Amino acid sequence: MLFRDHLIVVRGGGDLATGAIYRLQRAGFPIVVLELEQPLAIRRTVSVASAVLEDRALIEDIDAMRIDDIEEALEVARSGAIPVLVSPTLIQLPWEPSVVVDARIAKHNIDTTINDAPFVVGLGPGFNAGVDCHAVVETMRGHYLGRVIWDGEATPNTGEPGVIGGKSGERVVRAPTFGVLSWKVNIGDLVAAGDVLGDINGVPIRSRIGGVVRGLLAPGYEVEWNWKLADIDPRCDTSACFEISDKALAIGGGVVEAVLSWLNSK
Repeated sequence: MLFRDHLIVVRGGGDLATGAIYRLQRAGFPIVVLELEQPLAIRRTVSVASAVLEDRALIEDIDAMRIDDIEEALEVARSGAIPVLVSPTLIQLPWEPSVVVDARIAKHNIDTTINDAPFVVGLGPGFNAGVDCHAVVETMRGHYLGRVIWDGEATPNTGEPGVIGGKSGERVVRAPTFGVLSWKVNIGDLVAAGDVLGDINGVPIRSRIGGVVRGLLAPGYEVEWNWKLADIDPRCDTSACFEISDKALAIGGGVVEAVLSWLNSK
């Protein structure tokens, strides 16, 4: 089986999507990523979505670059690098993809259908295997993380982040108001509980716990109240800010399993 003959389109380039992209690329699949003009990735140092704003993102073995021409994107995909196209919708490509992976982690199905490609994979809650996609990969931390679901849905969204270092919801920093976002810290900085991380139109943004700044939404965005803006990791492991997480790799392994199972069935 020549995996390079099977183009995979991944919708979304956040940190969990990047785990899937990493695994698929290592297996030899050509990949095209579709992202928003203003990506909402928090863990930008390990998200190929960063290429949209910075033109290029180097993440472990991944070389991702923003490409604005479809034909050029396909050439880049064939070379083994990761082209990132700005498109909120699924676009028609001259090279028909074998697989579409919806990795936007929206917690609901935005617009993906089972007819988007010969094989369609959805990540996390909101997808129903056999109805709007062929397979679903579990994204909830725990015993079922990364498992492939061929009939039915993933664990429903609880609204609470997973527990890391004994902390759950406290890890997440949310917008105290609406306006233009600005940061005083960088990803990888150590902070204490109560520290000012930045501001929105002068209103301070504070950390609720001590730890390392693992993720920050891109500065300069116009944000709304209660938007997720940052992630604080209480384990204080700075190196983890720049490495694809165990969760992302487990989910990526599930995506590869699903794709290979489908190809084997053919």
